[in-house]
Amino acid sequence: MIADRRDERPVRSHERVWTGAVFDMDEDRVEVTPGNVVTRHYVAHTGAVAVVALREGAGDLEVALVDQYRHPVQATLWEIPAGLLDIEGEEPVEAAKRELYEEADLEADTWHTLVDYFTSPGGTTEGLRIFLARNVREVPAGQRFERTDEEAAMQLRWVPMREAVAAIHDGRLHNPSAVVGILAAQSARTQDWKCLRSAHAPWLRSPFSRKLRN
Repeated sequence: MIADRRDERPVRSHERVWTGAVFDMDEDRVEVTPGNVVTRHYVAHTGAVAVVALREGAGDLEVALVDQYRHPVQATLWEIPAGLLDIEGEEPVEAAKRELYEEADLEADTWHTLVDYFTSPGGTTEGLRIFLARNVREVPAGQRFERTDEEAAMQLRWVPMREAVAAIHDGRLHNPSAVVGILAAQSARTQDWKCLRSAHAPWLRSPFSRKLRN
């Protein structure tokens, strides 16, 4: 059975070369093979979670997408709800529930792990777990989260799965969590959801992930 595995190489020196509000930049001198020490720079990130939330639509399942302005790429992207693992001690599935509530005004009764991935393993420690949320309901108007900054303008749109998959193949969706999550959900659907893992399934994450500050 093919599977990624934990693998550690000797780190001869480690330095935090820059500290930011959301992530840091580190420099390691690592012995990748005996006697071969190289310098590697990478973004130290807390990790994140995202949610593919599904409901029954007219003739097809529908997936919840929210639009958000992303300044580094100068674009507003349709995304699945997502957020950082930036609360000390919070379980990933609880973080996912929080993000679904805050970004989409939704709650769900049924949760599974859908897919895990490293966003860019050559340059960042960021690991991202995407959850599948079903049996979804709207949060009552008086109990909704008050969004701020660029999130204040977020819109929720329910998109038929076949349309969302077509948008990926047509190059109309670019957010990586949306692309990975929607295609993984479509694959799981064809398997009658039997491939889904527990919401608390083991997760291969980087030991160099950014530590939360008090």
